[in-house]
Amino acid sequence: MKKRKAKAREAPFAPAEIATNFTRGMVAAGLLAAIQDGRMSGKPHSSKLLRQALQGGVALAAGAAVAESMRRQDYFGALAALAGGAIGALALETLLATEMTVATEPAEEIRVG
Repeated sequence: MKKRKAKAREAPFAPAEIATNFTRGMVAAGLLAAIQDGRMSGKPHSSKLLRQALQGGVALAAGAAVAESMRRQDYFGALAALAGGAIGALALETLLATEMTVATEPAEEIRVG
């Protein structure tokens, strides 16, 4: 009786590969955001630029992970990478948008007497 060989599963992306893809996406999205925002208003808002750059990094890293999972026909891994990318981008949007509104709100005056 022959034993079936277990299908050799390739390892998912290494952390260094994910970091490289994130950095590529962050730089590309940051450059695009700086150019596009700079043309419109003269000077891009640094928090908005940071948010767009980080989200671009997350999007590229997630997209590369999804593509690699699909190539390996690991559909659960592709779905997990897609969900992770969406959650990461939404988390950045929420955290940095909250930080921007807190930083731009005028301070309340305290009057005595």
